Amino acid sequence: MPRRPATAAATAAAAATAATTAATTATTATAITATTGQRRRPATARARADDADGAPATPPSGMPGMPLAPPDPLDPSHCPPHLAPHLPAHAEDRADTYSAAPAYLRYDRGPMPVTAMAADYLPGHVTKPHQHPHAQLVHAVHGVMVVATAEGQWIVPPTRGMWMPGGTVHWIRMVGHVRMRTAYIRPDAAADLPTRCTVLGISPLLRELILAAIDIPIPYKADSRDGRLMRLLLDEVMLVPTLPLHLPRPADAGLRQICEAIVGAPDTALTLAQWGERLGMDPKTIQRRFARETGMTFGQWRQQARLLAALEGLAAGAKVVDVALDLGYDSPSAFSTMFRKQFGVPPSGFFR
Repeated sequence: MPRRPATAAATAAAAATAATTAATTATTATAITATTGQRRRPATARARADDADGAPATPPSGMPGMPLAPPDPLDPSHCPPHLAPHLPAHAEDRADTYSAAPAYLRYDRGPMPVTAMAADYLPGHVTKPHQHPHAQLVHAVHGVMVVATAEGQWIVPPTRGMWMPGGTVHWIRMVGHVRMRTAYIRPDAAADLPTRCTVLGISPLLRELILAAIDIPIPYKADSRDGRLMRLLLDEVMLVPTLPLHLPRPADAGLRQICEAIVGAPDTALTLAQWGERLGMDPKTIQRRFARETGMTFGQWRQQARLLAALEGLAAGAKVVDVALDLGYDSPSAFSTMFRKQFGVPPSGFFR
């Protein structure tokens, strides 16, 4: 049946309803909280994890909830609009990266060898590209983080942590409600600290140390109980294993075109020969460049992209069978076999 034109009264009523809904949403929006460095003291810095207009930050286009490729954080002109540096309304009340004085400034550049803070974020929130003078160990006790730098991106589930050396320009996208707990470590706090971004396994001991460190007031004395706890946290960081949750980002324009297409559609079945035809390149040349720029073959890079997309889907609550089929696997068993081979556990057990 053809639709009947809306009357003026109906249009006015719909507009009133929409306005009421928008007002209610803005009033009830959840806040992002940054914890202070005082023991058991309520947080004083609060900030909204959504944009100034009340709409959550939206990731770049591509696979739902996943950017085609990390923006170049070294060139602000290449950032998507929602990542571009700007100062939202009421920025003085915010504690996140969009604030003129983010909460982390109290922790990431002082004389203490180790400090720690907490912050909670809404689903879909994307931080502005930023960096810290001290190294950063970022861990989520709940939710999944997608961390990106100019080198590529990493998936960081709750059982893992992300190490970033000081001065690393990065941005983080939140998958689900994220309760982020971060330790900042002075570059000279210990010898042989990691010099590259990497995902670390978070042992039960390290997890508890990070949580305890958040409650330690700064400054503290090195020979005190607080100082010894921070030293133990640093020792534990040096012992935990690194994990293969990195998706390298090539610099070559042709390779980046391939990588962006795969990340945007992980189930694509295009072969290396077909990509060579599209780009006017010899498949062997593409393979050599993949190995040189990413340390992986074309097939390995595509598999890694699919597995990281799988982690994000599983973290969002998708069923294993749906994730497997969406990523182009012939069956859930084929997907589970590849997943276990890479991560050592089946998909159903990864987040336990």
